[in-house]
Amino acid sequence: MKRNPRKLKWTKAFRKSVGKEMTVDTTLQFAARRNIPVRYDRNLVSATLKAMQRVSEIRARRERVFFKNRMAGNKERVRARNRKLVAENEHLLPRQRASETMAAEMEEPLEVEAMEVPVQKVKEKKRVKQRMKVGGGMEDNMDVD
Repeated sequence: MKRNPRKLKWTKAFRKSVGKEMTVDTTLQFAARRNIPVRYDRNLVSATLKAMQRVSEIRARRERVFFKNRMAGNKERVRARNRKLVAENEHLLPRQRASETMAAEMEEPLEVEAMEVPVQKVKEKKRVKQRMKVGGGMEDNMDVD
């Protein structure tokens, strides 16, 4: 079945026509030049490889900038869509009692204070626990037949 490629969302033609792909960029023209026979030259090959790396860096940077510009107002659109969804389906959300609402407003975040325990005491406690395990272990209480 024949279809228009500009209407199929997975094609390059669609992405370019909608503005999701970079269409006018000089770095894209470098990929089009190929199959040109050139006599082997070491200097030319090294210069070409350096140029290819540089072009790929430039293309990557331009694609990042293009994507950032395209997604600039996306957070606001997503928030608006989420707010609209909540407003339309508010009847599905659980109701909060007035007492819970007031408690949530009055509640302040608790501050956790770090307690400083001397290292020596911690080590002594560990030693005591180990002595207790060895001295009064399960072995004394076991009956052997």
